[in-house]
Amino acid sequence: MKKILITGGAGFIGSHVVRRMVTQYPNYHIYNLDALTYAGNLENISDIQHLPNYTFLKADITDEATINQLFEEYKFDGVIHLAAESHVDRSITDPLAFVKTNVIGTMNLLNAAKNIWKEDYNEKRFYHVSTDEVYGTLGQTGLFTETTPYDPNSPYSASKASSDHFVRAYGETYGLPYVLTNCSNNYGPYHFPEKLIPLFINNIINNKPLPVYGDGKYTRDWLFVEDHARAIDLVFHKGKNHETYNIGGFNEWQNIDLVKLLCKQMDTKLGRPEGTSEQLITYVKDRPGHDLRYAIDATKINKELGWEPSVTFEQGLDKTIDWYLNNEEWLKNVTSGEYQKYYEKQYK
Repeated sequence: MKKILITGGAGFIGSHVVRRMVTQYPNYHIYNLDALTYAGNLENISDIQHLPNYTFLKADITDEATINQLFEEYKFDGVIHLAAESHVDRSITDPLAFVKTNVIGTMNLLNAAKNIWKEDYNEKRFYHVSTDEVYGTLGQTGLFTETTPYDPNSPYSASKASSDHFVRAYGETYGLPYVLTNCSNNYGPYHFPEKLIPLFINNIINNKPLPVYGDGKYTRDWLFVEDHARAIDLVFHKGKNHETYNIGGFNEWQNIDLVKLLCKQMDTKLGRPEGTSEQLITYVKDRPGHDLRYAIDATKINKELGWEPSVTFEQGLDKTIDWYLNNEEWLKNVTSGEYQKYYEKQYK
């Protein structure tokens, strides 16, 4: 039985990847390593915790000794590395935390994998999940490709760019078998409500302001998280070693247009008169170093691995809103901090 380590598997994207790998591959044993920081939530994976091919490991990737010990003990055959500090606003406030987790944490995993595999890389793989933000910003035209030069503008994207470079360096220097993906903005169920879509859903439910940066014309490509999990599955199993694949939703939305669509769908679902939620839109001072536009060219993963999104953005947003409205208890727990008490009880 193959032993696969997934880091950050109690977080937003990670929980979807863990669930998919545990249920789709009963011949794998999936080890989910998560530090359970504010965005890591065991409620995200409560439905699979009883399965025999699943083990949760509470640990921090910045703890070198613990990471080495776990690799020695479990002899992982593969790593899918999703653990990261990911919120740009937080990186502006505390950039060093992003260096510790995203750079040092990744280095700890790379070293542990290199040492335990001892250059016997047969059927081994280190998969590093990254972001399109490492490429910087685009003008009104053009797309990010796998060969776009790196030009990060925030402490978050700089930390992810650095970790990307270290992964590639370990491939070149030590022959470590890796694959790397850069994805666009994810959305969907289990998203911690500091990000735009879940934050605004929560605020609309509670009739709170919807803070839109600047003029709201910043443009992002959006990727439904379940489609991202499918892509990760494909790249992990079918991608070529030492290759990079960009994963995008093949769509772009200006923030203000997205917010207005969200308001419209929420009004319909909550039985409110159309235009009610739009009145909550509040323009706020722009954040420093705000990239104008991201847009991914996902041709390579489509042509080589046959991946494409399964839903349009409108369909994905509809599914996302329904999930939050049907899981108000999850939303209340994660915004109130009740889930921290659950961690204390389970993993004191």
